[in-house]
Amino acid sequence: MMKSRSVKMVLILAVLSILLIHFHLLPCSSNAPTEGKPPPVHILILSSWRSGSSFTGQIFSQHPSVFYLMEPAWHVWVTMYQNSAKVLHMAVRDLVRSVFLCDMSVFDAYMPSQKKKSDLFKWESSRALCSPPACDFFSRSDIIPSGNCRTICGKYPFSKVEEACKTYSHVVIKEVRFFDLKVLYPLLTDPSLNLKIIHLVRDPRAVFRSRENAMALLKRDSDIIDGSQETKGEMGPYNTMQVICKSQAEIYKAGSQAIPSFLKDRYLLVRYEDIVRDPLARAAQMYRFAELHFTPELQKWVHNITHGKGEGAQAFDIGSRDALGVSQAWRKTVPFQKIEKVQNVCKDAMDLLGYQVIQSEEEQKDMSLDLLFAQN
Repeated sequence: MMKSRSVKMVLILAVLSILLIHFHLLPCSSNAPTEGKPPPVHILILSSWRSGSSFTGQIFSQHPSVFYLMEPAWHVWVTMYQNSAKVLHMAVRDLVRSVFLCDMSVFDAYMPSQKKKSDLFKWESSRALCSPPACDFFSRSDIIPSGNCRTICGKYPFSKVEEACKTYSHVVIKEVRFFDLKVLYPLLTDPSLNLKIIHLVRDPRAVFRSRENAMALLKRDSDIIDGSQETKGEMGPYNTMQVICKSQAEIYKAGSQAIPSFLKDRYLLVRYEDIVRDPLARAAQMYRFAELHFTPELQKWVHNITHGKGEGAQAFDIGSRDALGVSQAWRKTVPFQKIEKVQNVCKDAMDLLGYQVIQSEEEQKDMSLDLLFAQN
C-alpha cells in the first residue's frame, strides 16, 4: 500500500513538473519578446505625396536591422476609395498598428485570399522582403536595388512578410495618408508599441511641380483628399495643395510643442531640402533618432544615391540622381503665376516651416538657397 502511494506521488510530482516547465517556456514560443531581448523600435515616416518620402524611406529600408514597408495604407484607400481621407483615418491607423506588430492578417480585408508577397504595394522597395527569410537570393547585408528584387523575389508566399517582420529589431513604415497627428495619439500611448515619428516636409512649390508631373498617378488620392477633381476646374490642384499644406503645418505645430507630454523626444521634423543639401549629416541625425548605427556601407550608398546625374527614374523609383538639383527644378520649370497661387494657399505653412516666399520671377531664379530656406 505504501509503495503504491509513493508511486502515485512520484507520478503527480512528475506531471506537475512537466506543466511548470511548459508554462515557463510558453512565452518564448509566442510573439512576446524573449527575456533580455529589447522590444522592437517602431518608426513612422510621416509625410505627403511627392515630398521625397520614397527616398527617405530607402535610407531606412537599406539598413540591415530594419523591416520596412512603403505606404501599406495604399490598400485601404484603393479598397475604400469612395470615402474621404478623414473617414479612412481609423482604418489606416489600425492597419499601421498591425504592421508595426508584424500582424499581417490585417491585409486580409484588402487583398485577395490567395495573395502572394508580390501583391503587396511596392513590396520590392523593402530590402527586408528581398532577403532571408523573405527571399533567399540576396544577403541581409546587401544593398538591394528594387529592380533586381522585383525580378527574382516575387514568387514567395505572402506568409513570408510576417515571418520576415518578426526577425528585425526595427519596423519602419513610410505613410502619406495621415492628415492629423491626433489620429496617431492612440498609437503613441499604446504600451505594445515603441513609436517615434519622423515628419518629412518639402517646399510646397517643389511638391506642386512634382504633383503636376505625376497628376494621373495621383488622381484617385487627390479625389479622396479634396473631392472629385473634375468639378474643381483649374483650381483643383491648388485646393489639394491647400489641404496638404494646412495638415503638414498642424502636424508640425502639435509635434514640435510636444503637447501632450508623450510626444516629447518622439517627434523629429526633417525638411527634404536639408537632406539633399547635406545627406550624410541628415541621415545620421535620423539614424540617431531611430537608434540605428550608420554603417560605412550605408554612408557610401547615401552619398552615391544623392550625387548622381539627371533627375532619376520615374515616379516612386529611387535611383542615383542630382538630388539637390532635382529639389530646385521648380525654380526653372514652373511659371511664376503658378508659384504665386501655390504661395497664396500655402503661405502659413511656408512661414512656419522656414520656406521664404518669393515676390518675382527674378527672385525665383536667382535667390540663393541660404535665403530661400531659413535655417530650421
